[in-house]
Amino acid sequence: MSSLNSTKINRLLQEVPAGVVMTSAWLNKQGYNSDLIRSYRKSHWLATFGNGAVKRYNDTIDYLGGVYALQKQLGLSVHPAGKTALGLQGRSHFLEMYAQVVYLFGNEKETLPTWFKKQDWKHELQYHASSFLPEGLGLVQKEVKNFTIHISGAPRALMECLYLAPKNQDLMECYKLMEGLNNLQPKLVQQLLKGCSSVKVKRLFLFMAEKAQHQWFNYLDVQKIDVGKGNRSLVERGVFISKYKITLPKELATYESV
Repeated sequence: MSSLNSTKINRLLQEVPAGVVMTSAWLNKQGYNSDLIRSYRKSHWLATFGNGAVKRYNDTIDYLGGVYALQKQLGLSVHPAGKTALGLQGRSHFLEMYAQVVYLFGNEKETLPTWFKKQDWKHELQYHASSFLPEGLGLVQKEVKNFTIHISGAPRALMECLYLAPKNQDLMECYKLMEGLNNLQPKLVQQLLKGCSSVKVKRLFLFMAEKAQHQWFNYLDVQKIDVGKGNRSLVERGVFISKYKITLPKELATYESV
């Protein structure tokens, strides 16, 4: 390998954190063409990481290192969401129970690249492409290992849980997560609820926040949140909550904290 190419690979490995994926598209934009990448693989500087991506030779990559590449290199909005995001913030009591399931959300027009979808991340991966919340609103920076990615902050993460309920997310689990969110910022919650296009999510979130008797709920301007018209039913033979015009499981409607 020429000294010039050796200098370039050293610069690359200094600039890119260990533990993350490097996409071929991003490398090409940085001046590393396919021939150069092939040379680095042959010299055991880099190793193939699926179709369209590489990694450091002998590097260990988890799904967070893949998300880093999606966000920082490909400019996608894909992010750890729902209970996964709450767990990364230490807010989920169900973290160990659901450690094998990773929830990711992204814009409805975005798809995961092949190298990400076909990689064995040692987790069950659930990706949901939806724009029911404004892109970027309510995301927070999270430092993992030696790099930083964006994940859903607590209020957005819970709304993502509710978006999946009741089919892919248990409503009682959602409520127990809500009980732990006693320090949310009313202004951000208001923005998220106003920007949310899901009537189900808005009604459930408001019902749960009020039921949990969170102080921040009192600072919301509920009149400015469009919760739609007409009754909604999430279960058969449930309990109708007239204030929010929604039928919920009896277990949730009558639940009282100990």
